[in-house]
This record gives sequence, structure tokens and C-alpha cells, in this order.
Amino acid sequence: MVLMFLNGDGMRGGRLNGQLDGAPLLRAARSAAKYRYYSVGDRFPAMLATSDEGRSVLGEVYDVPMEVLRDNLIPNEPPELELGLIELEDGTACLATVLRPNLADSPELTDISDIGDWRAYRGIPVAD
Repeated sequence: MVLMFLNGDGMRGGRLNGQLDGAPLLRAARSAAKYRYYSVGDRFPAMLATSDEGRSVLGEVYDVPMEVLRDNLIPNEPPELELGLIELEDGTACLATVLRPNLADSPELTDISDIGDWRAYRGIPVAD
């Protein structure tokens, strides 16, 4: 099992949450304020580590079996994202999908760092 930080449609109520194959939600969490947060063509969000003007991103931490990560999550991620290691606000290390650094200048990116929440950006209510 690995800790996986999700901050897009894989969260509760999201259209991709089923890909977790029942992996338990451990808690809602925020990343450390070390990231810029983008909407990629309004299709999905992406985090990118930064050394200045970083913000915190809202997400959820799941306890994901390696097989689910291998078979369900990673194969279905968009090509703009890759698996990375991030830091949460409380110092916990988690896996997350992050923007590939070579795409940082893509015209498809809209900076939503000041919002820091995919569901709020999209106007989607939080599921219970």
C-alpha cells in the first residue's frame, strides 16, 4: 500500500474515483505551499513544484495497493502527467501525479494556484 494524494477527478464524487477500486480514503489534506496548480485545457488539474510563490493544493489521501496504482491509476493518467513525490502541509510524503516539467510553458495551462482546489475551480460540490 502507498499513500496517494489525489487532487482532481479521482477524489470522492469524481468521475474517476472508481479507478481506486475501493482503496480507502484516509483523509482530506492540503499539500505544502510548494506548488503551482494548473488546469490543463480545463480537462484535469496538475501540480508543479516551484521554488517561489508556491501555494497549497486541496486533495485527498488514499491508501492505494500497488496493484491498483499499476493497473488502474497510472495507465489511465493523461500523458502530460507523471508519478511524483510531493509533500503535504503536515510534512507527510505522498505519491501524486504531477505535471511533467517540460510542459511548464504549455499554452494549455491556466494557473489556478490561488484557488488551489479543482472542485472549487470547476464549481463542483464536495461529495460526502
